[in-house]
Amino acid sequence: MPKGGRKGGHKGRARQYTSPEEIDAQLQAEKQKAREEEEEEEEGGDGAAGDPKKEKKSLDSDESEDEEDDYQQKRKGVEGLIDIENPNRVAQTTKKVTQLDLDGPKELSRREREEIEKQKAKERYMKMHLAGKTEQAKADLARLAIIRKQREEAARKKEEERKAKDDATLSGKRMQSLSLNK
Repeated sequence: MPKGGRKGGHKGRARQYTSPEEIDAQLQAEKQKAREEEEEEEEGGDGAAGDPKKEKKSLDSDESEDEEDDYQQKRKGVEGLIDIENPNRVAQTTKKVTQLDLDGPKELSRREREEIEKQKAKERYMKMHLAGKTEQAKADLARLAIIRKQREEAARKKEEERKAKDDATLSGKRMQSLSLNK
């Protein structure tokens, strides 16, 4: 059984559904309100009777929108009543393309520096290893020399055994041919 019981609502509240007619009415009201605001801007365009914020908006729309957004953000909740300075909050400043310094040296993060150092150390080690100057390379070369000697000895013994077997078969054939000749 669900947590809310049979009703299934959130904390006992009844669900409210909006009908499509209500949604259409709300959209039409918003459109009408936007039209009225546009008409007011057009009528108050000479500047004497217009609102100073609207004049500023018509002059420089990008900056005025940013300032109005900041003004509204400061007025949320208790922030509008009390001025609070948070030393951890960093105000985001946008840089223009002309202010960017692409030619200057780029600062790498600690992880990037460590990764580059690790790769360089690995490359140095591989060069030393291929040259046979590392401890591991010396041990590998010694092990290879021992294995080569063992294989040479095994091959020599195998060759000797094969020769001995051939000699035995040849001597056996000679004996048979001598006995047949008699």
